[in-house]
Amino acid sequence: MSELLDKRKFYIDGQWVDPKAADDLEVIDPSTEEPVAVISLGGQADTDAAVAAAKAAFPGWSATSKEERLAHVEKILEVYQARGKDMAWAITHEMGAPADMSAGDQVMAGVGHTKNFIRAFRDFEFVRPLGDHAPTTMIAWEPIGVVGLITPWNWPMNQVTLKVIPALLAGNTMVLKPSEIAPLSSMVFAEILDEAGLPPGVFNLVNGDGAGVGTQLSVHPDVEMISFTGSTRAGVAITKAAADSLKKVALELGGKGANVIFSDADDKAVIRGARHCFYNSGQSCNAPTRMLVQREIYDRAVETAKEVAEKTPVASGHDSGQHIGPVVSKKQWDQIQGLIEAGIKEGARLVAGGPGLPEGVNRGYFVRPTVFADVSNDMTIAQQEIFGPVLSIIPFEDEDEAVRIANDTAYGLTNYVQTQDGERRNRMARKLRAGMVEMNGESRGPGAFFGGIGRSGRAREGGVWGIEEFMDSKAISGWDRDA
Repeated sequence: MSELLDKRKFYIDGQWVDPKAADDLEVIDPSTEEPVAVISLGGQADTDAAVAAAKAAFPGWSATSKEERLAHVEKILEVYQARGKDMAWAITHEMGAPADMSAGDQVMAGVGHTKNFIRAFRDFEFVRPLGDHAPTTMIAWEPIGVVGLITPWNWPMNQVTLKVIPALLAGNTMVLKPSEIAPLSSMVFAEILDEAGLPPGVFNLVNGDGAGVGTQLSVHPDVEMISFTGSTRAGVAITKAAADSLKKVALELGGKGANVIFSDADDKAVIRGARHCFYNSGQSCNAPTRMLVQREIYDRAVETAKEVAEKTPVASGHDSGQHIGPVVSKKQWDQIQGLIEAGIKEGARLVAGGPGLPEGVNRGYFVRPTVFADVSNDMTIAQQEIFGPVLSIIPFEDEDEAVRIANDTAYGLTNYVQTQDGERRNRMARKLRAGMVEMNGESRGPGAFFGGIGRSGRAREGGVWGIEEFMDSKAISGWDRDA
């Protein structure tokens, strides 16, 4: 723990440097409510120094060959995998993911995304012909410049690699501001990039909060793009802050996913959906938190979801095993408790869990896996993103009603469909308004993008779309195909 205790420095221009002014913040372990590290919150001078380093490095980095950038990222992947234990420790202690989940899904998300970007980049053409009808017109893809990357605490390496790796491959330089609640994993990531030999200034890290460094990056005249993942409220603020400088803004925001379960769904559909809702203590923007169940199987589904909730163990993130850990902070815990209380007050039927700490627990930000039945879609718990292990079950009669309820939301990230009827699956996939639709428990294929519509933002992260997100396109006529 001692090596992670004092983490006040920032990574700027290839060096770990002290902040210009002291502004300490403790990183709290949500399993124990005890501080595990101290970081500094950056100020304007720190942000300016990082942006200046990135701006100075841009001409050289953007001129590197495709092969050189690919070699750097392959080296980053090698070092990242070697530092897996350090990364898992950091994630568990900063945001509470259980030890096995941190070492597995949390850390490995970064491995998977990086490998998918490498695969997509091998076939990436920076200059492409428009088509046979216009043989001398070409479309070129070029780096944007200095990009500001603002990442959340719930899936730290998932989000950092979805931004840093494609930004590097595209030829950009960057400043990363990770969540100040969960910054330790990103500091390990900066060490990885340093060890991998990335040229100074290409990647910079400044810790800070949204009102400070986040806003400073959003308004900075030398930052050409902001890529942000987090709450819809913060995404709106960033968009407004960035407007005066006309920089590109890519937002990956909240969700309120509908999981539509028809009466002919497979036997494990409800179990799968409830477990997915509770996974990562419900702290995933793509969690299927609204379970829409066809009336014929509704009562049985409610009973099954209740059993899943009651059999879902809650324990310290430090422990091994298949349990869920705490939520990230006292603020988050309080918000979730308020929404559970709102569900009860508005007349939803509480069938599992509920307010307060789990039995036998007196410290740590733990939430009881909670199931509400007989929810109507106008209730607060059906409309607001809870970001905790809280499932709302809503009955429907037929396909048309299911579509109407599912689409009755300001969000549009991921929806889910469970049915054995292939034609109905295909119809539902096209009718549901969302950036992603996953059906019958099948994950999207490697290299498919992640992203939504509406108040979920419209970023496209992952695969070739994720690389193009960090580039500008240029149309060129009169190209000499023989030169």
